[in-house]
Amino acid sequence: MQKHVMKLTKYLASFALMIVALNVNTSCLFAAHQPKLPSGATKLRKF
Repeated sequence: MQKHVMKLTKYLASFALMIVALNVNTSCLFAAHQPKLPSGATKLRKF
């Protein structure tokens, strides 16, 4: 059971990193609702 949980958390962490990288490089369509990003997320910017 522990082996399956560790594998699941590894996949979840990699999925979360992909979502953060996607979120950093895009902006909100509504100018008034651009949420604050965590300080470490700015290292993932492409530009």
